[in-house]
Order: sequence, then structure tokens, then C-alpha cells
Amino acid sequence: MANRAVVLVDSSVWIDLLRGKHGAQIAALHDLVAANAAALSPLIYQEILQGAGSHTHLDALRKYFSTLPMLVGTHPIHTHEAAAELYARCRWAGITPRNGFDCLVAVTAIEHRAELLAHDRDFDAIARVEPRLRLYQTTGA
Repeated sequence: MANRAVVLVDSSVWIDLLRGKHGAQIAALHDLVAANAAALSPLIYQEILQGAGSHTHLDALRKYFSTLPMLVGTHPIHTHEAAAELYARCRWAGITPRNGFDCLVAVTAIEHRAELLAHDRDFDAIARVEPRLRLYQTTGA
């Protein structure tokens, strides 16, 4: 992934797409998919698969999402330590992310110097604490 710019797409956007929602994030996602620039992390992939309504649906999700670029943490321990530290830094700043795994997604994006496309207000707060987190800017709603 180092030579090709990708955008890490959070499960919040993928789930909105799968639920048939519309908006700026979904329009941006369509553009990123068309440009082969939409990426996942293992955690995001897991969150998507967990929403399957049946074994057939799970297989369909696997078939599609397993073909996308996958951004993994750069180190099996240090990435998680950095995510825990980021969560703690958020708390120290008076912000408690609703889902601690969002910090792992944020750190994965930072490690890969990828922008993050999300439809989750926690990432806005995390980015205020960690300026290296670059949120993908969409136009419109």
C-alpha cells in the first residue's frame, strides 16, 4: 500500500452503505471504490462481517470485502499500545470515545499515513487530540 494512496474507510460508512443510506460519506465511498482507493483494517472487516444476517449474507460480505486493500497495524504490540495511549490522551483531554476500538482504527490510519473516512463523531474528537489523524473531507451533508 505504500505506493498507492488509499483511504481507510471506517465501518460506520460501510454499514451506512449496506443499509442503503445516502449522504456525503456514501458519495465519497462510491468514488473511492471506483478509484480502487477504499481500504479496510482487520477490525473494520470484522465489524462488517459481524453484521451478517445469515450464513449466505456472511459469505457475500466475505467475497466482496476480502478483495479490498487491507491496512494492518505496523507492529502487533506497539500499534495496540499506541491505540491505548491515544484513548488515554483523549480521556485526559476530557473526551471519552464511545468505542475504544476507534482509537485502533485511528492509529492504523496514522501508521499508514492514510486519511480516514468515517461517519462517527468520535473521530472528530480524536482528531482534536491527535493532529496526525487526517479525516477525509467530504462535500455536502
